[in-house]
Amino acid sequence: MSPRRRDSESTAAARAERRAELLATAAEVFASRGYSATTVREVADAAGMLGGSLYYHFDSKESMVDEILSTFLTDMWAAYDRVLGSGLGARETFHELIVESFRTIDRYRPAVVIYQNESKHLAAGPRFSYLLDSQRRFREMWLSVLDRGVLNGEFRADLDTGLIYRFIRDTVWLAASWYRGDGPLSADEIARQYIAMVLEGILAT
Repeated sequence: MSPRRRDSESTAAARAERRAELLATAAEVFASRGYSATTVREVADAAGMLGGSLYYHFDSKESMVDEILSTFLTDMWAAYDRVLGSGLGARETFHELIVESFRTIDRYRPAVVIYQNESKHLAAGPRFSYLLDSQRRFREMWLSVLDRGVLNGEFRADLDTGLIYRFIRDTVWLAASWYRGDGPLSADEIARQYIAMVLEGILAT
């Protein structure tokens, strides 16, 4: 490899690393202050750089939040698809989806908070239509798992699967508001305890 090519690759790697750092900073700021209320200058201040310098990496605040949310959702769905494609029964699928949800919160907590607080507003624009697609897909996924569990006798038939879905959606993802990676319980342990509390209530006896 020529010295010029090595220098070029090193520069590209450094820029990619810096870009990732800036996105992580922006995600924290958007999550704590609110996306609409945050200015590019405030993100730059948090990153320890001049406001104009941020535009070297991103052309707008919208581009930053777009990349934050799309990266989080892409990773989440890759994890979910691995579970769904593994041929597990409804109970095991339920278990693994919950585990992957808490692991996603662990990896992308600020992005999850942004998604919860801002997706309704952002989804009104065509650039963020994928947020609505993800919401529909999420609902269909959970209802499919729950309905399958009822049909094969793993889950109680006297409970409304739509209600169970809404309970799971709200109680799991609300954890992003209080979860901390350095807390006393890991994401997997929180998932284990959540499953123990919830699953016993929907299993058929």
